[in-house]
This record gives sequence, C-alpha cells and structure tokens, in this order.
Amino acid sequence: MPRLADHEQRRRQIAEAVWRIASARGLEDVSLRKVAAEAGVSLRLVQYYFGTRDDLLLGALEILNADAGESIRAGLGPEEDATPREILRAMLVGMLPVDDERRTRYLVHLAYFVRSLSDPGLASAFSAAPPELERLTADLLGWGRDRGEVAADLELLPEAELLLSSVDGLQTSIILGQRTPEAAIALIDHQLARLFSLANVAT
Repeated sequence: MPRLADHEQRRRQIAEAVWRIASARGLEDVSLRKVAAEAGVSLRLVQYYFGTRDDLLLGALEILNADAGESIRAGLGPEEDATPREILRAMLVGMLPVDDERRTRYLVHLAYFVRSLSDPGLASAFSAAPPELERLTADLLGWGRDRGEVAADLELLPEAELLLSSVDGLQTSIILGQRTPEAAIALIDHQLARLFSLANVAT
C-alpha cells in the first residue's frame, strides 16, 4: 500500500494539472485523459485517486481551497506581538494576485466560479470559503475593537463583508491591468486606516 504522504503528493500532482488546464483554457477543457497527460501519469491512476470527472473537479477545488487557506495563514507571520490591523493587512494583501502562484490560483477560482453557476456540487464547495474569511475578518475587527482601535459601534460582519468584496474587485482590476499591485495595496491601507481610526488614540 502506498504511504499516506505518497497518496497526498500524487493527489496534489493531479490537482495541479487540473489547475494548469483550467487557468489556461477553462474547466470545460478538463478531462480525465487531458489531466493524465498534463500530470504525466496514466489515466488509470487519475481514476484511482479521483474516480469520475466530477469527482476530479471537486477534489481539485478542495485542495485549492485548502492551499489558499494555508497561504493566508503563512502570510500572517509568526510575530506574537502583531496587531489585529497588521494581521488583517497581511491576510488581505496575501489575497492579491501579485505573483505567478496567486495569479494562477485566482484564474482557477474564476474558472470554478463560472462552472459552479450550473453545477450544484461545485457551487457548494466553492461558496464555503467566503463565509470562513468573513468570520475571520470580523474576528480581527472585533479584536481591534476590544483593544480600543476600532469604533465600539462598528458592525463587524457587514464591514468584513464589504472589505472582502473590495479585495475581490481589486483582484480583478490587477488581472485586467486596470490597477497596479501597489495601487491596490494602497487602497487596502486606506480602508484599514478608516476601520482602525482609533488606533493612534488607543496607543
């Protein structure tokens, strides 16, 4: 029997092949045979690890979502004395497609979004990530409120939703070349300065 580490590595290898095809040509071009060729493995092996095409698409999305979460957590850094504003900024900036890896991830998510409009199974997995991010963002704003850096009457969840929606728009504008990464980051800083308007008073 293959070791668990080998099993997960092989699943990732196949999932990454799905992402490359999806980012370049869309999910409609993804087939078991094309993914096998892209991954450099046999068709039988793809079927062994993922089964059907639908299972393959769903499995690759779940791995992508897990990767995105890990990337965000890694970007937060190990600093024990980091403020909620600093942690939130690192998270939001880390979501921007400013390098090849994050650009590919964004394009793959976009391909999945289009597919999820007509695929209930994918729609369920695709929609799971935003509420988790909204709760995390609201928690960080709440921590800032507890520290006296955020207004006491701020409605945490609506503000979190607005902030993440803004980042969604910034992602698209970077991909389309309408805004530079630096300009997008400046807008994130502007939003955070508004939300953490009491930070200087509290310190």
